[in-house]
Amino acid sequence: MEKDPICGMTVDPSNAAGKSELDGNTYYFCSLGCKRKFDNNRMQPEPEPASAPAGVEYTCPMHPEIVRSKPGACPICGMALEPRHASIEEDRSELRDMTRRFWISAALTLPLLILMFADFPAMRWLELALATPVVLWGGWPFFERGWMSLVHRSLNMFTLIALGTGASYLFSLVAVLLPQAIPASFHTQAGEPPLYFEPAAVITTLVLLGQVLELRARSRTSSALKSLLGLAPKTARLVGESGREDDVPIEHIRIGDMLRVRPGEKTPVDGLVIEGASSVDESMITGESIPVEKTAGAPVTAGTVNGTGSFLMRAERVGSDTLLSQIVRMVGEAQRTRAPIQRLADVVASYFVPAVVLVAVLTFAIWAIWGPEPRLAHAFVNAVAVLIIACPCALGLATPMSIMVGTGRGATAGVLVRNAEALEMLEKMNVLVVDKTGTLTEGKPKLMTVAPVADSLPESELLRFAASVEQASEHPLAGAIVNGAKERGIEIAKAADFQSITGKGVTGVVDGRKVTIGNRALLENSGELAERAEQLRGAGQVVIFVAVDGQPAGLIGVADPIKASSLEAVELLHRERVRITMLTGDSRTTALAVAKQLGIDDVEAEVLPDQKAAAVRKLQSGGRVVGMAGDGVNDAP
Repeated sequence: MEKDPICGMTVDPSNAAGKSELDGNTYYFCSLGCKRKFDNNRMQPEPEPASAPAGVEYTCPMHPEIVRSKPGACPICGMALEPRHASIEEDRSELRDMTRRFWISAALTLPLLILMFADFPAMRWLELALATPVVLWGGWPFFERGWMSLVHRSLNMFTLIALGTGASYLFSLVAVLLPQAIPASFHTQAGEPPLYFEPAAVITTLVLLGQVLELRARSRTSSALKSLLGLAPKTARLVGESGREDDVPIEHIRIGDMLRVRPGEKTPVDGLVIEGASSVDESMITGESIPVEKTAGAPVTAGTVNGTGSFLMRAERVGSDTLLSQIVRMVGEAQRTRAPIQRLADVVASYFVPAVVLVAVLTFAIWAIWGPEPRLAHAFVNAVAVLIIACPCALGLATPMSIMVGTGRGATAGVLVRNAEALEMLEKMNVLVVDKTGTLTEGKPKLMTVAPVADSLPESELLRFAASVEQASEHPLAGAIVNGAKERGIEIAKAADFQSITGKGVTGVVDGRKVTIGNRALLENSGELAERAEQLRGAGQVVIFVAVDGQPAGLIGVADPIKASSLEAVELLHRERVRITMLTGDSRTTALAVAKQLGIDDVEAEVLPDQKAAAVRKLQSGGRVVGMAGDGVNDAP
């Protein structure tokens, strides 16, 4: 039988609040929900995160070892509990409850403040009527949290709030109902016991406002995780052994099932293409802006968007095993990671709150002995003042207010701030890791270069031939060529005898001339264009060969253009002495080209999402304070 090192509660394997079997081990829970592993009846020194039984669970961001089956407050710090596992449907019941309590309390507190300047016979009873629902109903959650802090010997800001508002209200209640019970030494010069309804109601209302702002800010930042979950489709098209196709919920898919993915649909689970071909937008996973061609045997990932083709796939990883689910889980774990400053705050609070209570007792004693008349009245007022003034209202009001402002301003600029510690650490950042696609670049392919062979077609004619054939193609790069021609005011003709050669390119007849467009493998003689093609690739462009009547006619370069603001952003960061590292899933050639144009210090290319997280940890282990700027799911961990 031992005491839990975190919560202080006694944990006895023979008489625990509960237990669970996980990974072949038995874990026991104390009455707070802390999970501990015992070996030979000895508690393991380090707490382990609690296992997740069925149903929604809630945990404290500062104390992840606390696990509950319903919303509530952490018994250690008093903070509102959050769901351990993200879901599309957000539970906003606590926010609605706190909002309702705040507005009703504010409506009753305002006339209570006005009555401070009035004086009529029934005023004391009216103050009692206005303050009672504010303190007892509006502030009831704080009394519950304050009581829990005493029961579990984990004093926090709600301990002081409950003591201060409770003492003020109870004294005033006795002063109204039983004024003869108040000693004369407490009476004012008017001969009546003083009332403290106003401070009790105002403090309660202000702390309620802090809770509303905190819960609202947390709700806004959690929307990022919900957007990740929303990327997964809700249904999949299951192909039976007889060939019949039916739409079924994604939860019903099992490993080995055959699934049909139609044009424009999201891939339901991770798997392999069995039949058919298409181009799939995998930018959410790899950061590659240009869709990837998928044929039989190619892997596909849940949440990626199919292009214009249709294919049959076999499910290989389903449910929580998919890459998208793993990314969501990684983000959730990152959100529950505690900063070192939080542990320091726990230590400070454990000494601060008892010290404040002791000072309040000493204040009462000093004023009661040496204070002016009425001594006891002055002693009581000053003791309560110590409790309320020393109450860490920065945690209850100022901190959520500053978080609300910071996250609100950030959200308008597309920046989600996870917690206050992240804002604190940002000032110390000396390395910024940035994604390429969609962060430094625009995130979609665009026509960049039209390079005809010398003494052949003019540039506009070369582009007209290419766009005329490509308008009949379903390839993702075809749209960039067609749009580029339209932007330049080139009139596109209709191509005849259009043919698509899988893995190579397309051909067609324009104005009686045979036009061939594709990669180098499609053209028998492209030697004179090879050097120019390498130059374009070095500039980060995808090169497309064009031949007319069997002879090389020129090259077309398509790329993901750099955002106009990226160069200025890099320069500003360099002035702040921040070193910039590009971390991208795109090809190394393209990444180096972008880095050269922007003056980026370091480049790591062809990196997958889990490798990105490892690269950041490596920088951190070297003593760097690292920031990460990205967009999309591949950067979420």
